[in-house]
Amino acid sequence: MIVDAIATILGGVLLLRFWMQAIRVRPPSSLGQFIYALTDWMVLPMRRVIPGVGGYDWASLVGAFLVVALATSVILFFGASFEMVALMALYTFLTWILYGFIGSLFIEVILSWVNPQAPMAPFVQALNDPLLRPLRKVVPPIGGIDLSVMVAMILLKIVHILVQMLFGLR
Repeated sequence: MIVDAIATILGGVLLLRFWMQAIRVRPPSSLGQFIYALTDWMVLPMRRVIPGVGGYDWASLVGAFLVVALATSVILFFGASFEMVALMALYTFLTWILYGFIGSLFIEVILSWVNPQAPMAPFVQALNDPLLRPLRKVVPPIGGIDLSVMVAMILLKIVHILVQMLFGLR
């Protein structure tokens, strides 16, 4: 449980770092300091081996997968094969990505209800914009309420179910 919690936090921050760089969003300074302080020890040495190609920080993404793989390798002690560990690591990695998107959508919804002018609100909106922009073209606001967030969450859950079916977990 402790290994999983630490791995989830570190892997989630690495995925956030990758996503911020991919969509070119700068975090608020305090959050940025936290993200870089937590991940630089892993990302900076990996950049020597895994360069950024196409404007993406591949070292952060690979680092997140390595964290998942190391955390998942605990099941080797219970007699799992290396193939099983690799499949579980890939499934967990994809699940973290999907839950990360769902979590950021939840944060945007909560901020819009509680304090739309919060200092974090523009950052969270910028993180979610690539997901919501295409949906907002299809799903117009109804009575001033943006339903595209709900549609995005439903679609992400459908993708999660498909991933579960692909890995034989459903």
